[in-house]
Amino acid sequence: MENPGAKSEKTISFKKKLQQQITATLDSTLPGLKDILGEKQFDERIRKAAKLLSQGIKENGIPKVKKSKKNKE
Repeated sequence: MENPGAKSEKTISFKKKLQQQITATLDSTLPGLKDILGEKQFDERIRKAAKLLSQGIKENGIPKVKKSKKNKE
């Protein structure tokens, strides 16, 4: 039986998905830093960086352009 309080993949927010993408990208592009810092500290820093980079971004952040109505006279 599924837990009704648990979130499924469909309910993951846009911001959370974005943070996961940022984390994956930084993880793959900075392998040398992982060796220097260690696994745990590297993961913590990547998670913080992803949170800072996605701060203030909203799913509906792009404003809609309103079309002006033309008067027919």
